[in-house]
Order: sequence, then C-alpha cells, then structure tokens
Amino acid sequence: MRAAFDAQGLATDLASALRPHEGHGDEAVEHGGRRHRAMFISDIHLGTPGCQADALLDFLKHHTCDTLYLVGDIIDGWQLRRRWYWPQAHNDVVQKILRAARKGTRVVYVPGNHDEFARQFAGHPFGGIELVQHAVHTTADGRQLWVTHGDHFDGVIQCAKWLAYVGDNLYEFTLKLNRHLNSLRARLGLPYWSLSAYLKGRVKKALNYVTDFEVAVAREARRRGHQGVVCGHIHRAEMREIDGVLYCNDGDWVESRTALVEHHDGRLELMQWEPVGHAAAVAPSRQPEDVPA
Repeated sequence: MRAAFDAQGLATDLASALRPHEGHGDEAVEHGGRRHRAMFISDIHLGTPGCQADALLDFLKHHTCDTLYLVGDIIDGWQLRRRWYWPQAHNDVVQKILRAARKGTRVVYVPGNHDEFARQFAGHPFGGIELVQHAVHTTADGRQLWVTHGDHFDGVIQCAKWLAYVGDNLYEFTLKLNRHLNSLRARLGLPYWSLSAYLKGRVKKALNYVTDFEVAVAREARRRGHQGVVCGHIHRAEMREIDGVLYCNDGDWVESRTALVEHHDGRLELMQWEPVGHAAAVAPSRQPEDVPA
C-alpha cells in the first residue's frame, strides 16, 4: 500500500504496466462500426475494480473518430495510491488510445480530480496525446463547446477534500455491492442495473447536488462566451439546454457505459454501449433547436 501519492512513482508503475505483453497484438480497427467527427469519454477510472474496461474496448473497436476527448478521471490515482490494481484489460484500454493517436486520431486529455497528478504536465505531449487543463471544441456547425472535467464546480472537492475521499470509499463499496448484485442478475437472465445510479435518482440531496452542478457548469461556459459545455465528474449522462447553453455530460464507464459523439454534420448524441455489443441512445440525440450556432 502506498503511504502517500507520488506522481513520479505512478508514472514509473504505469510505464511498466504499459509494456507490450506477448499474445496481445494490435486488433483490427474496422469492425463494421461508425466513424464520428469527435467523441467525448470521461470517468473511466482505470485502476479500480469498478472500471468496465472490456465494454469500453468493445465500444472503441466499433466507434472511431477524428478527435477523441478524454474528459478526466481516466486513471484513478486516488485508488491506485491505496492499492495497485491494473489488470490486462486496463492496460489494453491505454494501448488502444495510444494506437489511435499514432494512427492519426487527435487525442486531447483534460485531467480530472482522480487523475489530478496529470495536471502538472499540462502543455506537454504524451505519446501523441495533448494534455491540457481545459479545451474548446468547435462543432461542424460552428458552435464552441467548453470541455472541462467539472470537479472545480464540486463544493465538496473544493471545500472539504477529506470528505470527498470518504465519499469515494463509500462509492467504491456501492460499486462492489453492485457487481455482486449484477452477477446474480446475469445468472437469472436479467439486464445490467446500476444501484448507485438508482440512488442518485431517488435521494433528494443527490438530485439537488446534480442540478446545482449542472447549472454552475453551464453558467461558467456562458460567462466564457461559449455556446455549450462538455463535462463529466458526476457519472450522470445528460444533454439539455440550461439558460441558453447546451449542457452535455458524457457519463462514465463505471456505471452507465456512455459517451458523447459528434456526427459529421455537427449533431451531438449520447450513446450507451450495451454488453451485447450494440449502442442505444440514453438521452435525446437531437440538439435543442434554439441553441445559438
């Protein structure tokens, strides 16, 4: 167990983990899937048992893009400093992203609070990946979307970080319980179900927190002069208009297995990747018609 977080130590461990393994060659990029103008993915939480790395790998096999935005919490430094957990599937996700960058996909990495160790390297390329604090994406129809993880708008993170660590442990416990529950559901032939997502949708304080977060992020995007914002952090996929600003949260790959994609005509769509290998919309795929272009 690590007594204190060490960014250099983590980098050394990751470098060791990312060395190619025998029997794990490059997989075919084309699987009869779709190519998008841009994709936004966040909250993968590599380094935790809750990360659904296999599902993400399957999604990335079927969906490619010109620009891939990694919108924070890609690697979970909070958990890795407590104990090292890095199975081959997590290694494969990183290798898949690095291969995409080598083959011409523009990859932009905006770190979050769980991978905040990477923020000190902002402005420095890593394996062809652009590492930045924030980004601005211009859609095909000319709208500017501010891309940020969103933790700066979380009062718990900013004012009581110790409480955030406690909450993180409780969240990990909920995910562990959820894995056992879904293992039983799978044996009974029932579909995947998220306990934590259910609690978020039922507990009044959780609902208030989500609403306050969404409004705060949208307001900051408007203050900066952008027509929309793409973020993550709260593990709740959503796309709606807030006070004239298009708010997009791309969700996560721990509970919902969701991503935000931009089609070549500028249309944005939230997609959920099902274990059976097909995608379905989890939020309105059309954009609000009155969002300024």
